[in-house]
Amino acid sequence: MIQNDYIMNLHNTLKQFNEAIYWLKRSYNKCLKIGIKHNYSEDELDVLETLASRFGRTCDMLIHKVFRSIDKVELEEGGTLIDVVNRAEKRGLIDSVDELRIMKDLRNQIVHEYISEGLVEFFEDIMKYAPKLFGIRTKIEEYCKKY
Repeated sequence: MIQNDYIMNLHNTLKQFNEAIYWLKRSYNKCLKIGIKHNYSEDELDVLETLASRFGRTCDMLIHKVFRSIDKVELEEGGTLIDVVNRAEKRGLIDSVDELRIMKDLRNQIVHEYISEGLVEFFEDIMKYAPKLFGIRTKIEEYCKKY
């Protein structure tokens, strides 16, 4: 691939990421109205499950597609996942590697939770970290304007 192809791939990846953020925000806003509580109706659990799924997919896209696409444009070697995340931190795209690790671990817990009601224990954390993804998106958009 030549440099223009890497840049085009980055633009396509950012478009997909922005769409994922849009849908995550939509679910997040619905969950804000529901609020944190001990018991949820089946309809509320459906909304919560949608939020959790969108959170997980958005985290995956951020780490495995967006950050790696930026690396390609900047001619960085792929490396391990921690290499990718460390470079994102150095670029100022994330506040800390540790915070992203928490989001990735939360994503992993969500993916392995098969019963909707089990997601309730992660709901508060998802509500805490979803806005951090929104903030990361803003930083990425600003950073990538040069491309």
